[in-house]
Amino acid sequence: MMRFITSVALVAVLSALSLPSYAFFNLFKSDYTKTQYPIVLAHGMSGFDNIGPVDYWYQIPSDLRKDGAKVFATQVSAFESSEVRGEQLLAQVEEILAITGAEKVNLIGHSHGNQSIRYVAAVIPEKVASATSVGGPTKGSAAADLIVEAAELPVIGGPAETLISSVVNGFGWLTGVAAGGNLQQDSLAALASLTTEGTAAFNATYPAGVPTTACGEGAYEENGVRFYSWSGTGTLTHLLDPSAYAMAGVGLVFAGKSDNQNDGLVGRCSSHFGQVIRDNYYMDHLDEINQLLGLVSLFETNPKAVFRQHANRLKNAGL
Repeated sequence: MMRFITSVALVAVLSALSLPSYAFFNLFKSDYTKTQYPIVLAHGMSGFDNIGPVDYWYQIPSDLRKDGAKVFATQVSAFESSEVRGEQLLAQVEEILAITGAEKVNLIGHSHGNQSIRYVAAVIPEKVASATSVGGPTKGSAAADLIVEAAELPVIGGPAETLISSVVNGFGWLTGVAAGGNLQQDSLAALASLTTEGTAAFNATYPAGVPTTACGEGAYEENGVRFYSWSGTGTLTHLLDPSAYAMAGVGLVFAGKSDNQNDGLVGRCSSHFGQVIRDNYYMDHLDEINQLLGLVSLFETNPKAVFRQHANRLKNAGL
């Protein structure tokens, strides 16, 4: 009997080895991230889909795809108002739906992408299965508040504001061109959209998923759309990452604020949207998308793993 089992096992191994290489590896292929609907990624301010070999979502799309997910990285204006960016994303989502034949999409937005995906979910809820915010300023950013307040000072505002706006708009245009687009840019409108006042106005128009308390959760589902969020509160997460020092420096503007724990740009409570998966990953604002070039904390769940877990969460929810 043992000899028979051994022979069967040997035949199975030899048969597998005789298959073409793609078929052999498919024997071990996972469907862990294979959601029912495509995943659409929406970048934040100053973002892009990819510039040459560099992805905004560094290695995340390919990591999701390898285990079954259909993933699309979109590109909107690097600097624009929430509504303009939302309209730009809406057009791309409709194109993705047409290309794939999918009935719905799963939207994931980082930073200012929070408002983009919420805009789309509000306009075409019947086409959106879920909307997930990653480090999104649902209730604004203290950093944006400070910049706008400084720009309104007589000593700093006026000509300086115009000069800075022109430079930033030019940077956004160059980023877009390098990524293969040529979109309009308005840095002042972008900043205004992310202030406490700006996000409050946006939330009044698009309230779905927004917490009604200072640091609570929002509705888990509305109009058939599931809402999720996660964010970080890490500081100097990788000493070889130059962006970590920048995030730590900017994060100092939150000192003395009621929502003082932050990822460098967004407060912990402000990031809450829908079902809060977790709001204290040891990640800064760029770590949340596996940047800079994967230089993230070695002692926390890797950002790619967090995205994989969420894709599996969506899959298990039938989304």
